[in-house]
Amino acid sequence: MRIKTGKNFLFVPGPTNVPDRVQRAMVVAMEDHRSSKFPDLSTSVLTDLKKVFKTELAQTFVFPSSGTGAWEAALTNTLSPGDRILASSFGQFSHLWIDMAQRLGFEVEVLEVEYGEGVPLERIEEVLRADTSNKIKGILACHNDTATGVTNGVH
Repeated sequence: MRIKTGKNFLFVPGPTNVPDRVQRAMVVAMEDHRSSKFPDLSTSVLTDLKKVFKTELAQTFVFPSSGTGAWEAALTNTLSPGDRILASSFGQFSHLWIDMAQRLGFEVEVLEVEYGEGVPLERIEEVLRADTSNKIKGILACHNDTATGVTNGVH
C-alpha cells in the first residue's frame, strides 16, 4: 500500500515499521564479521542487551532469525523426536508452531481453544496432574499471537 508520503508501509502482524530516525542511524557501512573491530562490536551489543533485559548476571544471546527459526531452535535443542509435548491451538501462530513440532517428529497433544481466547492454563494444569508417568516433556505456549491479538499472561 502506498500512502501520500511516497513510502511503502508494511501492514502485517509484525514486524513494525522502523522509524525514520532509526533508519538514518543505520546508514553505515556493514562491519565484516572477520574484522578486528567485530569482537568489540558484538561484545558491546551483548552488554547493552543486559540493560534492555534488566539483568547483570544472565548471559544474553543474539539469534538472527524469524520467530519461526526460534521455534525450531527451541524444539530441536531441548527435546528429542518422539518426545510428547502439550500445546494449545488458539490462533494462527500457535497452530503453525504445533504443525512444525509434528513435522519435526514430536508427539503433540493439542488442546483446541477458541481462536482469540489464549492458553487455557487450568486445562494445562489438569493434563499435567493427570500425567503421573511424566510422559509430557514440554509445553508450547505462544506468548503473543498477533493474528488474533492474544497476549497470554504466561510467566
